[in-house]
Amino acid sequence: MKFTLSWLKDHLQTDADLTSLTDTLTAIGLELEQVTDRAKALSGFTVARVSDARQHPDADRLRVCTVETGSETLQIICGAPNARAGINVALAPVGAIIPATGDRLKKGLIRGVESQGMMCSAYELNLGTDHDGIIELPEGAEIGAPVADVLGLTDPVIEINLTPNRPDCTGVRGIARDLAAAGLGSLKPLPRSEPVTGTFDSPIRVSIADDVTADGTCPAFYGRYIKGVKNGESPDWLKRKLEAVGLRPISALVDITNLVSVDLGRPLHVFDADKLTGHLSVRYGRDGETLRALNDSDYALTGSMVAICDAAGPQGLGGVIGGQSTGCTEDTVNVFLECALFDAVNIARTGRALNVITDARYRFERGVDPASVDWGLDVATRLITELCGGHTSNPVKTGTVPGATSPHILRLDRIRDLGGIEVSDTRATGILANLGFVLAQTDTARVFNVTAPSWRPDITGEADLVEEVLRIIGYDTIPTTALPRQSALPKPALSAQQKRVGVIRRSLAVRGLNETVTWAFTDSRYAGLFAEPDPGLFPVNPISSDLDVMRPSGLINLLLAVTRNRHRGFDDVALF
Repeated sequence: MKFTLSWLKDHLQTDADLTSLTDTLTAIGLELEQVTDRAKALSGFTVARVSDARQHPDADRLRVCTVETGSETLQIICGAPNARAGINVALAPVGAIIPATGDRLKKGLIRGVESQGMMCSAYELNLGTDHDGIIELPEGAEIGAPVADVLGLTDPVIEINLTPNRPDCTGVRGIARDLAAAGLGSLKPLPRSEPVTGTFDSPIRVSIADDVTADGTCPAFYGRYIKGVKNGESPDWLKRKLEAVGLRPISALVDITNLVSVDLGRPLHVFDADKLTGHLSVRYGRDGETLRALNDSDYALTGSMVAICDAAGPQGLGGVIGGQSTGCTEDTVNVFLECALFDAVNIARTGRALNVITDARYRFERGVDPASVDWGLDVATRLITELCGGHTSNPVKTGTVPGATSPHILRLDRIRDLGGIEVSDTRATGILANLGFVLAQTDTARVFNVTAPSWRPDITGEADLVEEVLRIIGYDTIPTTALPRQSALPKPALSAQQKRVGVIRRSLAVRGLNETVTWAFTDSRYAGLFAEPDPGLFPVNPISSDLDVMRPSGLINLLLAVTRNRHRGFDDVALF
């Protein structure tokens, strides 16, 4: 899970520095993977202005540009089609290391004319895939200023290792909530979440098939028709947010759904309403049906996959990926916004069967907040109307959003009993309240009925509540306690057979053989030389093409290891 420091501060009011924030993330169970300083790679790259651009005397596609750096005037040869007088550019001076290639820039002659630097494209600065033209910086950018400052790249990118039991932290807001509970600030109100009042009824309705409802694979499906939108390029602030976390900006409508997904952990999908045929229905796929998805791949549906269909057939796989034929383009005028719930197990099964990995699947198979069906629709609607305009319909709602879970008993004494530390009642209840839990005092002193928030499906009992208090306080505060000594000698840890194996292993090793641990898989081309592999020994998703069957004999991989050693000049090899 990636996010920037400024993105975190959109939800967290804090004065804590970066080190304090990242140290606390690991301490509370959101393990820090890395912090990336994007400005470091662009050190030395500055804003410059092209004051003149004339044709190269010996090359039709090259221009000789006069570039003002704020301290000197340089002559730079450039072949970009948009190189012209009057634009501000990202200048790489002689001696700079180009991020995309790692090459150090040198002064040189290009077709007999000296070039004293480079005007860079987004590709060359590792800021995108566009290498057809140079970056055009804003007109008001200060000449000589660092490019990283002008492009907003001084914002550190934080990456955490998220465990599967924390679906609430697949959105930046969930991470901010945990940090606030740990005492590093306060959680800001959720923006744009006020209910949106429509001005007309949606011409597109939605239904959920009875068997899908009975199985619970799509409990609820909400949507809204928005007419008169103007789709196009997203504003710079939105593109910078997505690019910082590795997402490619596509168009305003698509970028908004990606923003809400990363920001709040709420996946969405936008259909081009004019490309839909009739109304939408949520049903299981049928044998023989296929879907051309947004990634340009075709997928064969089965009867266990949840499909979102119109009268023409499947237009998306619920919670996994949308269809290409109803995707939004620059010509899109009317859209239908989908905000639904899908069963985590069904999504995981579908994704594995089709080998499709998407941000939506990543979140749905961990468990999306059921309450987000309501506020997620409103947040996305407000963003669409703010950035793309349009008029919104009344929401279309079908299905039932799961209600609150039953409360769990929490005896505050159990924090000491299970965790080994004393925590004041005020501290313990305050931590849980800041994490979104609702506490109700019972008739018994220091005993509470605690209801988990909708975004915490991982809370299943009292021990989980104790764990929440402990992780926010910090596992490093739990003292080390020696186990009591037993009067009777314990039973031997190893059986006679296990001891015999150890003796054999040591005997072979002291005679010069090397113990070798090989894969439990091998290459089916060699396995057939020893035994006909059982069809059940072929994994569905092998880790590589040469490890496509479980080995029928350990001898196969040992012989292959000897072969690899001999190919490298080591003939005297003894393995066991």
